[in-house]
Amino acid sequence: MTDTTVLIPPTSDAQNTVDEVLPAGRLAALGIQHVLVMYAGAVAVPLIVGNVLKLSPEHVAMLVSADLFVCGIVTMIQSLGATRWFGIKLPVMMGVTFAAVSPMVAIAAENGGPAGARILFGAIIGAGIFAIVVAPFVSRMLRFFPPVVTGTIIAIIGITLMRVGIDWIFGLPFGPTAPKIVDPTYAKWLADVAAPGSALPAVPKGFAIIPTIPNPKYADLTGVGVAAIVLATILLISRFFKGFLANISVLLGIVVGGIVTTATGMMHFDKVAKAPWFDIVLPFQFGMPDFRLVPILTMSLIMIVVMIESTGMFLALGEMTDRKIGQPDLARGLRTDGLGTLIGGIFNTFPYTSFSQNVGLVAVTGVRSRYVCVFGGAVMIVLGLLPKMGALVESLPTVVLGGAGLVMFGMVAATGIRILAGVDFKTNRFNSLIVAIAIGVGMIPLVAPNFKEWMPHAIHPLVDSGILLTSVAAVLLNVFFNGAPHNTEATVAAARQADAH
Repeated sequence: MTDTTVLIPPTSDAQNTVDEVLPAGRLAALGIQHVLVMYAGAVAVPLIVGNVLKLSPEHVAMLVSADLFVCGIVTMIQSLGATRWFGIKLPVMMGVTFAAVSPMVAIAAENGGPAGARILFGAIIGAGIFAIVVAPFVSRMLRFFPPVVTGTIIAIIGITLMRVGIDWIFGLPFGPTAPKIVDPTYAKWLADVAAPGSALPAVPKGFAIIPTIPNPKYADLTGVGVAAIVLATILLISRFFKGFLANISVLLGIVVGGIVTTATGMMHFDKVAKAPWFDIVLPFQFGMPDFRLVPILTMSLIMIVVMIESTGMFLALGEMTDRKIGQPDLARGLRTDGLGTLIGGIFNTFPYTSFSQNVGLVAVTGVRSRYVCVFGGAVMIVLGLLPKMGALVESLPTVVLGGAGLVMFGMVAATGIRILAGVDFKTNRFNSLIVAIAIGVGMIPLVAPNFKEWMPHAIHPLVDSGILLTSVAAVLLNVFFNGAPHNTEATVAAARQADAH
């Protein structure tokens, strides 16, 4: 057996280009595969925020449809490109960022109902405009990201995402114990719609939590068995099949998992029966936004976090697709994060960023064509307009995604390790310190999620992100040990080119 991983498709398939348009059948299957691996995360945030706002079920369903619709639009802009200002033109799927969940829950809890929704969407619109304006300045930090930094960041992205995949496998986001809530409405919200892999949101005013109780559904062996079947299916297809079938191994694994969970009664279709066939997504469904300074500043701060994390995602995709990411490319990608957030606020939804599980899927399949994600974006738009189809995908248990998550997220970490393999650790002993300390700092939110208990609440969104902590630590340590990089002629030219655009 060779030392080449069996998860990488044959060379002839892996060498397709970012700009290649694949045959219609392959394009559709690969695009749907991207949609399935991101769908659970895409619908979780509107469910959480809608329930904290105490909106009616009809309004919450509208938030979900709007989210899917805007996911599709922003994905197409990012992957296809729109003018010289927007779109990094890489295989990127865009979705609502979980980094914004905690501050959005805080805003929603303080200002409930449609009036609170208007304040929240006003803050999101303001943050989107802020991100569009500052994106070129953030992109100029690219010179501070040599391989020792980018490899470390990409590795921690994969490691951080592993928690999400493991939570999917074990079925619940709160581990072996679950909070017992005094208020039954808040308890139902946590039980039904809390996002897998997200931090426990802040408790709204007027609610209280008493000590934890055992969670009887945690790590149920039936769910773990389903995840194992999905993982085994992906590995067997990757090992014994070639070409197109190897490329859609994750999709086939999810299909097998869906069949197994349907046969065992784990997958239910009640929501599918109740959902309407067609619904129009309209802007400003709660009225004109209410623009308030403090919520706008809070969400703008979150957009800085989002853009730093997006930088790591884009650099990872550049490595996977053999396309060098320059400063103008990064500026277009980050501007699109801001544009997506602006569109999200207009259409009653939330801040957007590149979905990391789809970055992992690119690593697993080796399919580099951005038009696969363009097709996936079109599917998301259709799901937003056809709630019954969206409800069908939503019915898929997260344990099915858990088996696929181990593969996808692990491949992201492996990409970071591959980059670090080319870093000089022999003659430059400082590089080892940079990697060791930066990854250690990034692990803090994973292994000690309550470490911020005595810190000011305003900085919680910053220190909650292990990816951001690793990014800041790696950049600062690299400057400290290896010196600040100087602008080369190419960097200056790239900056001028971005300004010209």
